[in-house]
Amino acid sequence: MNYPYIIIDDNQESVLKTKAIADGFSELVFVASANNYADGLNLILEHSPKLIFLEIDPADTTSNLSLALINELYRYLKTIPKIIITTTKKDLAFEAIQYEVADYIIKPVQRIDLIKSILKIKKTIGEDDGFIAQNQVIKAHQEPKVEQPKIPVDVQKPIEEEILILNENDQELLEENLKTPVAVQETLEEENLVLNENDQELLDDQLQTTSDDTTEDDVVALDETQELLEGQIPETYIQQSKPNVEQPLVLCIKSYGDYRYIDASDICYFQADNNSTDIHLNNGEMVTAFKTLKHFEGVLPYPFARIHNSYIVNRNYISRIHTGNAVCYIKNTTTKLPFSKSYKENVDLIISEFANGNYLEI
Repeated sequence: MNYPYIIIDDNQESVLKTKAIADGFSELVFVASANNYADGLNLILEHSPKLIFLEIDPADTTSNLSLALINELYRYLKTIPKIIITTTKKDLAFEAIQYEVADYIIKPVQRIDLIKSILKIKKTIGEDDGFIAQNQVIKAHQEPKVEQPKIPVDVQKPIEEEILILNENDQELLEENLKTPVAVQETLEEENLVLNENDQELLDDQLQTTSDDTTEDDVVALDETQELLEGQIPETYIQQSKPNVEQPLVLCIKSYGDYRYIDASDICYFQADNNSTDIHLNNGEMVTAFKTLKHFEGVLPYPFARIHNSYIVNRNYISRIHTGNAVCYIKNTTTKLPFSKSYKENVDLIISEFANGNYLEI
């Protein structure tokens, strides 16, 4: 099976070194290389390689190479190629693992490093055949099998006979210990019976004494206590059974092992961006979610409303609605969101909700 691959590295010398080592493997097929983020992304989308060598800490910062490239691939590709990180820094290894990269190699890339990486990749995709490099076969180290010594038949038979005799003697001894003489058993039963009768008589005497000593005042006090308990316990139980106050909605934006939690009350509006959605927060930050705006429209509750093919707005952040210009203004910003005729009913509903609240029109 062939593995078309692309090298994305800001250092052209590193590109040539990686390619020179990869050329030693008959199953690796070089496709192209790129020195920056944009060219690398375009090459991946154009050629759909199965393997990518990616530098994530470039010396040339203008190349914009980073793990963000992996996130960008999820916007366009259903299946992400296997990615091997090649860099000089060990510090980024943990973060790279969160992106589920195939391997993390510290530069300079060595032949044995690449061999190990390819073997890992082939193992994950379930191929049984080994990865064969040109003029080199990699053999797995196997522990030698140690054969158990065989016991001769004439020696084994006496051992089995001794075990059998020992088991019979143990069985007889066990049976003797388990047997209880009938006389002893009957004596125990008689003593138990007498003891039970004495206990019963003592219990009857105590109950009779208690009954005789009980007065009318005791009965009245008992009834009053019972009424008090009947009046209080259900009320206390009801108070403890009240459900907790409803928790505010939290959105979890999951992206390749990264869980981002956002309070829905902090979201001003959603903006469509092809097959993803940009979430704009009240602190000016923007978070990208790899879901369509249509998806959010179907799951978001009040106070979110769709007002345009490209926008869902949180009504609590609307400071102004201009029906003549068909725009909504977002609080404490200069942002204006357009609304379309298709969603004019939603805008009218927002205006009506404002009017039905604690509202004074001047």
